[in-house]
Formats: sequence, C-alpha cells, structure tokens
Amino acid sequence: MTLGVRLDGAAALVAVAVAAVALAVQVYSVGYLRPDPHAAAEIDHRYPPYAAQISLFTAAMLLVVVAGDLVMLLVGWEVMGVCSYLLIAHDRRLPGAPAAAMKAFLVTRVGDVGFLLGIALLGVSAGSFRIADVLAHDHSAGTLTAACLLLLAGVAGKSAQFPLHTWLPDAMAGPTPVSALIHAATMVAAGVYAVTRLYPLFERAPVALAVLGAMGAVTLLLGALAATAQDDLKRVLAWSTVSQIGYMTGALAVGAPAAALFHLLAHAAFKALLFLAAGAVIHALGTASMSRMGGLRAAMPVTFWCTVIGLGALAGLPPLSGFWSKEGVLAAAEAAALHGDGPAPAWVGWLVWLAGLVGVAVTAWYATRLLLRTFLGEARTREVGPQAAPAHPHAAPAHPHATAAHPHATAAHPHDPPPVMRWPLLLLAVPAALLGLAAFLPPFTGRLAAPEGELTHLGPAALLPLALLAAGAGLAWAGWRRDRAGDPARALGPLGPVFAAGFRLDAVQRALVVRPVTALARLARAGDERVVDGTVEGTGRGAAGLGGALAGLHRAALPRAAVAVLAGALLIGLAAVLIGGAA
Repeated sequence: MTLGVRLDGAAALVAVAVAAVALAVQVYSVGYLRPDPHAAAEIDHRYPPYAAQISLFTAAMLLVVVAGDLVMLLVGWEVMGVCSYLLIAHDRRLPGAPAAAMKAFLVTRVGDVGFLLGIALLGVSAGSFRIADVLAHDHSAGTLTAACLLLLAGVAGKSAQFPLHTWLPDAMAGPTPVSALIHAATMVAAGVYAVTRLYPLFERAPVALAVLGAMGAVTLLLGALAATAQDDLKRVLAWSTVSQIGYMTGALAVGAPAAALFHLLAHAAFKALLFLAAGAVIHALGTASMSRMGGLRAAMPVTFWCTVIGLGALAGLPPLSGFWSKEGVLAAAEAAALHGDGPAPAWVGWLVWLAGLVGVAVTAWYATRLLLRTFLGEARTREVGPQAAPAHPHAAPAHPHATAAHPHATAAHPHDPPPVMRWPLLLLAVPAALLGLAAFLPPFTGRLAAPEGELTHLGPAALLPLALLAAGAGLAWAGWRRDRAGDPARALGPLGPVFAAGFRLDAVQRALVVRPVTALARLARAGDERVVDGTVEGTGRGAAGLGGALAGLHRAALPRAAVAVLAGALLIGLAAVLIGGAA
C-alpha cells in the first residue's frame, strides 16, 4: 500500500467541479441554516458541526478523485458514507431524519462489502494496490470478471443504482444544501468516477459491462418514472438524480467513459443549481409540497429563471449543458447498437439507447410539470407550520425555517432569497447554461481523454431526442392547461401511486431482506440468551445451589456435627471391613 496522488486531466476537472459545488453549498448554507433568533438557544450551536462535517465530506470526495492507491480510494469512499449519515440526520428532532440516515448508511454498506472484496481481489492479484500497477497487471479472466462485478456492488450502493437505490429519495430528510452536495458532485458521482478510473479493467470484462448496462438502463427508467408522480419538490429532484446517474453508467457500459464524465460534470452544475433553487422556495414558503405552491414567478424572479435554466439542462434543451452531455451518451449508445462499437455486446447498446430515448421524453414531462406547478398558474393555499407539510422536515414547527416567526418562511409574501443564498444560484447558473459549449474546445475534450470532436458529434439522430423532448414537455403542458389547479400526474391513473412509491421496491426489499434478517436476528438472540447464556448461567446457579446446601450442613450445631462425623467414620470403617472380608 502506498500514499500517492494521481492527478490527470479527468481527475483535475472532477476535482474542480467538486470544489466549486462544495464552495457554493457552503456559502448558501450560511444563509439557509442561519439560526432563528426566536428559536431555542441550543439551535445556535448546530451550524459549526454541520460546517465541519460538510468540509470532511468534500475532502473525502476529493481523496477519492485524486487517490493513486486503491486503499486510499477506499478510505475516502468510507468516510463519505459516515459523513452522509451525520449530515442526513443533521437535525435528529425531525421525523424521519434518523431513520433515513440509518437507511442510507446500511444500504450503502451492503454494496461496500462487495467493493472492499473487489479491491482486495485486485490488490492480491497484482501484488500491489497502486492503481497504476493494478491497471498494468495481466489479471486472469476469471479474477478480472469477479473483481469488476464486486466493484459494481459498491457502485450500485454509492451511486444509487438498482437495486440499491432506495436510500436516495429518503435522504431528502437532510438539509437541502446537503442534498445538493450529495446529489450533484459527491457520493452519487463517486461510483461513476471509480468505474471511469478503473475503466481499462472493465473493458477486459464484457460480462461486468453487460451487467452495468442492464443496471443503468433499469435505473434510468425507474428513476424517471418515479419522478413523474412525486409531490415533494426535493423528491422529484432526487428521483431525477437516480435517472441521470443511469445515463452515466449506461455510457460507461457502451464504452464511452468520456461521455459519462462529461455528463457527470454537467449534472453536477445543473443539479446543484436545482437543489439550491428548491431550497430557496422551501425557505420562502415553509413547505416542499408542490400542491401548496404556484404563482411564484412574479414573487421570486431570480429563483424562477435559475430553475428554468436548471430544468432545461436536465431535460436536454439546447444549447444548455445537459443537451450536449446527454447527446454524447445517446450518440455512443446508438453507435454501439447499430455498429457494434464498444467492448460490451451489441444488445447492451440497444438497451441503453432505447432506455435513454424514453428517458428523454419522461424527463421533459416531469421537468415541465415541476416548473408549471411551482412557478406558474395561480397561488394555491399554503399554510406555514405543522399544517403545511407535516412529513417534511422544513415544515415541522421545531425547524427554524418552517416557523411563521422566521422572516423567510412567510407564505403570504414569498420572495427571492437573501444575497448570501442568491449569489451561489447565479454563479451555478453559468456552467449549467454554458458548460456544453466547452465540448467544442479541444483542450477540454483532451482532458477527458476523448478524441477531438467525440463529445460534439451531432448528426441527424440528434433530432429524435429533440422530438421526444418536445413531445414530453407538450404533454405535460396540455395536461396542465386543461386544469391549472390540477396536476398533470392525474393522467397516470392507477399507475400514479405505484410510481410515487418507487414501484414499491422498498416494500419488496422489506419483505425479502429486512424481515427475514430481522427474524434471523431474533432467533439468534433467543438462542444466545436461552441456550448459550442459559447453559453458562445455569451452571453458575447449580454450583451456587450446591454450595448453599453444603453451607447449610456446615452450619449445623456442635452435637449434631459430632454425631454426623462419628456416624460417617463408623460407616466408612464398616465399609472397609466388609470390602476387606470380601477380598
């Protein structure tokens, strides 16, 4: 094991993105978590540990980015898991926050077991944990396939890919700036970056790439469909993150790590922008429920236009950054499907390409729905306090940003956030809008280790995603126009509750994993207490009882004791005579 840094072009770009988003989140947090002067005194001491934890979280992600050794990478990987637990449960008084933090910690730990075993397998095979040595070593086919599949378990946990994605929507119980950091540039991006860093190994393991492609396609569609039926503003963005990470893993599966990294960078910009804009809305209204929003465009113009840029980039609207990055993924998948380009089987290309095209239409639909329900139409009834959204942390009466006394939680007069929160929004809007233009710069593509022009390839096939985008946005607009007070998601009919529950995969996991493990744990506990402890404690009780009986005999009066001794001697003598005579 060695302590070393490996800083190539791709690592430098990702490190800059992580640092920039983390800086914006830290500055934004100063205003977002500013203590309420009317709140209890102990709230004033909650910001310093938050700032320390979020700084450690960022440092751990940067360690993952620049690590030159797999063990160093694993250290940063695990520190992120611990920090995510602390940050999601930042305010433990809120309903659901401790449970969500524990769920995130345990689900990601399940994947991390595989990640640890994969790293151990590669290190033992290469005789070194240095990434350069591991990549250069000629591993056997079986070892390489097994190690890559084990690494994908960790990727599925950290990057919230099917079937270990269920923790991410529940992580919305944490403060909104934490959500922005987890969903944009750290944690969920770590898995994609780890595969990119070790991609030469995956190229030689087509089975692992096929599994990655199937996992990415399923996650892409699952996240997009689940986002269509959410009422909580942050949960819409959370499910969209699950879907967008599916685009990145799909690009890796079809042999386009440069396109995956480009989408990672673009996603970091526009998703951080969207979460911070959502935080501004929640900060102003005291609720995250879109059913209680509407008509905010005039009251919050800066937040509105920042949200428009973010949602446009998310949907892939040209010329915003998301259009270029998503087009790079779809072009790579199309080439893999039609021409067999890439290290994975051709069916992987078809799977990723078709899922990506469907995802474009669905993403445009739910992005348009979010914009219409939040900012346009008439203002709907909204109350601040426990009646607003009891299940959401920012609507709980104990939270400083959900009390009627707080200046930014007055539903009657919503307005744009203060400057300390507004400037990070405006600065993040720049890369969200213009980062795609960097795809025309050869130095940028060179740092992504992509041939010149690979990320800017546009052909007639680019018209198909644009047509699907227009169709998805148009359907959402038509549904909203029919009933401006309603919800376009009503068109989903009986599928709505299924989508809103994330296809009820939480219930499936609870039935197949949680309950059996809990029952096994109860059985093991009962066996330990009644058999193991019972044997030990029973031996002790038996010895104590026997000792008590003997002690009772020793406490006999002197005449009785003397008689007992003489009787015993007589019996022993009699036995000796009888035994001797018989001999």
